[in-house]
Amino acid sequence: MTVVIEQDENGYAAFSPELQGCYEQGETWEEAMAMIQDAIRLHLEDRMAAGDPFVPSRMVGVVQVNVVV
Repeated sequence: MTVVIEQDENGYAAFSPELQGCYEQGETWEEAMAMIQDAIRLHLEDRMAAGDPFVPSRMVGVVQVNVVV
Protein backbone atom coordinates (compact mmCIF):
# COMPACT_ATOMS: atom_id res chain seq x y z
CA MET A 1 0.00 0.00 0.00
CA THR A 2 1.39 3.40 -0.91
CA VAL A 3 1.62 6.00 1.84
CA VAL A 4 2.60 9.64 1.37
CA ILE A 5 3.98 11.51 4.36
CA GLU A 6 4.24 15.29 4.45
CA GLN A 7 5.71 17.48 7.16
CA ASP A 8 4.36 20.85 8.24
CA GLU A 9 4.64 23.11 11.28
CA ASN A 10 2.25 20.85 13.25
CA GLY A 11 4.00 17.54 12.63
CA TYR A 12 3.37 14.92 9.96
CA ALA A 13 0.38 14.12 7.77
CA ALA A 14 0.04 10.73 6.10
CA PHE A 15 -2.39 9.50 3.48
CA SER A 16 -2.87 6.60 1.10
CA PRO A 17 -3.61 7.60 -2.50
CA GLU A 18 -5.27 4.22 -3.11
CA LEU A 19 -7.83 4.75 -0.36
CA GLN A 20 -9.80 7.94 -0.79
CA GLY A 21 -10.30 9.69 2.54
CA CYS A 22 -7.74 7.54 4.37
CA TYR A 23 -5.43 9.97 6.13
CA GLU A 24 -3.92 10.56 9.58
CA GLN A 25 -1.65 12.92 11.46
CA GLY A 26 1.06 12.57 14.06
CA GLU A 27 3.52 14.73 15.94
CA THR A 28 6.36 12.45 14.80
CA TRP A 29 7.09 10.36 11.68
CA GLU A 30 6.69 7.20 13.74
CA GLU A 31 3.34 8.29 15.17
CA ALA A 32 2.03 9.24 11.71
CA MET A 33 3.14 5.85 10.32
CA ALA A 34 1.48 3.93 13.17
CA MET A 35 -1.72 5.95 12.78
CA ILE A 36 -1.94 5.51 8.99
CA GLN A 37 -1.28 1.77 9.26
CA ASP A 38 -4.19 1.48 11.69
CA ALA A 39 -6.40 3.67 9.47
CA ILE A 40 -5.60 1.52 6.42
CA ARG A 41 -6.40 -1.68 8.32
CA LEU A 42 -9.73 -0.26 9.54
CA HIS A 43 -10.59 1.07 6.08
CA LEU A 44 -9.95 -2.32 4.45
CA GLU A 45 -11.82 -4.21 7.19
CA ASP A 46 -14.86 -1.96 6.68
CA ARG A 47 -14.75 -2.47 2.91
CA MET A 48 -14.49 -6.23 3.30
CA ALA A 49 -17.40 -6.30 5.78
CA ALA A 50 -19.51 -4.34 3.29
CA GLY A 51 -18.57 -6.70 0.46
CA ASP A 52 -16.86 -3.86 -1.38
CA PRO A 53 -13.97 -5.28 -3.42
CA PHE A 54 -10.62 -3.57 -3.20
CA VAL A 55 -8.42 -3.54 -6.28
CA PRO A 56 -5.19 -1.68 -5.52
CA SER A 57 -3.87 0.72 -8.10
CA ARG A 58 -0.40 0.22 -9.52
CA MET A 59 2.05 2.98 -8.63
CA VAL A 60 3.84 4.17 -11.73
CA GLY A 61 5.83 7.05 -10.30
CA VAL A 62 6.11 10.07 -8.11
CA VAL A 63 7.11 13.32 -9.76
CA GLN A 64 7.89 16.72 -8.28
CA VAL A 65 7.03 19.64 -10.52
CA ASN A 66 8.03 23.28 -10.31
CA VAL A 67 5.36 25.83 -11.14
CA VAL A 68 6.14 29.49 -11.72
CA VAL A 69 3.39 31.88 -10.67
